[in-house]
Amino acid sequence: MAVKICSVEPKSPAARAGVKAGETLTAINGHPINDALDYGFYCYERTLELDLVTRKVKVKKRDDYDDIGLGFETYLMDKKQSCRNKCIFCFIDQLPPGMRETLYFKDDDSRLSFLQGNYITLTNLKDSDIERIIKMKLNVNVSVHTTNPELREKMLCNRFAGDVLRYIKQMADGGIMMNCQIVLCRGWNDGEELKRTLTDLLALYPAVQSIAVVPFGATKFREGLPHIELHDKDSAAQAVEIIESFGDKMYGEYGERVVYPADELFLTAGREPPPSEYYGSFDQYENGVGMWSYKRDGFAEELSALDGDDREYTASCASGMLSAPLMERLAAAVGEKFPNVKINVYAIKNDFFGETITVSGLVTGGDLIAQLTPHKTELGERLMIPPSMLKADEPVFLDNVTLAQVEEALGVPVIPAGSEPDELLYAMLGE
Repeated sequence: MAVKICSVEPKSPAARAGVKAGETLTAINGHPINDALDYGFYCYERTLELDLVTRKVKVKKRDDYDDIGLGFETYLMDKKQSCRNKCIFCFIDQLPPGMRETLYFKDDDSRLSFLQGNYITLTNLKDSDIERIIKMKLNVNVSVHTTNPELREKMLCNRFAGDVLRYIKQMADGGIMMNCQIVLCRGWNDGEELKRTLTDLLALYPAVQSIAVVPFGATKFREGLPHIELHDKDSAAQAVEIIESFGDKMYGEYGERVVYPADELFLTAGREPPPSEYYGSFDQYENGVGMWSYKRDGFAEELSALDGDDREYTASCASGMLSAPLMERLAAAVGEKFPNVKINVYAIKNDFFGETITVSGLVTGGDLIAQLTPHKTELGERLMIPPSMLKADEPVFLDNVTLAQVEEALGVPVIPAGSEPDELLYAMLGE
């Protein structure tokens, strides 16, 4: 594939070699360039020969890791691959109409798994793609859900979903490291099916370096989709028992658990998530695995290092229903050491997506305004929210309400705070 060069960074190796914006790149050192992975892999050498449509250019770098300075139209150098599945648990299929367009795009791109940590189902891949992954040593994140081929075809609604499970073994044999995810659907892939999946995946350790088991989440917009029962206390407890039995065995043999229940499974089962040491290097943190423990334990450690004082300060925190009890405990701990600091914690019920959605990252600006307006006089000097409530690159909530609109409606500064325990602590102290 030929790729148009949109820009050349001044004084870069490519600029020094005379490469111009508008030229077209076809190969590097004789290797065809199809996308960002090819470009990054074949740019590694110190001396490069670029095949442009009309000429060849030699580019010399001072260091192997130097960027040669070319810019392209898109990050991947071509279009993102969309998902071919219609998974029974897909959250995107449960979105209401009228949200921003990008939220409805189903990404299933192996390149983004390596570049950004996205999880892929493997159904977009061919044998040649697996060969490239192994050649380039690209570690990937895989949405497995079940290793029963027939069941996987039903859950992903894709007749190829079972066959491509062989790629997991092929990548493991090729030295590729994988983080795996299982969305646990009650009555589908739990119980004996979960045991089968964990047995199959853990047999590939250490290539399968971690497994997260996260519960299915349902919005109020599931009309026309397959029925899936939500986990209750008993079913969550049964799932945790299975997961921990496998984790205990792995820990006894290898010194790490490898497989972890999501925080939500522990809490639904009525159990406090374990100490931070349980989670090793927190490989599955972004999947909601260990977040509760990391924040609880890190906050306590930071707070213990401080000397209390008599500062006077009142503020508020808003969170989803799931994490509100933890936030209340952290706020109370601050109040014990700093008697004149008062942090009001508000658990926000998710009216937008439905009350069964309890995580903070899916709380909308509209729900914040509606539920906190009656408490405007009690919010204090600032309202703290988890950064996950906002779009990564823009202060906008999922319902397109902006941070500024929430501030105007509530009459108080709204501060995204708390990605790290120390950030949350000092925000609670007004710093």
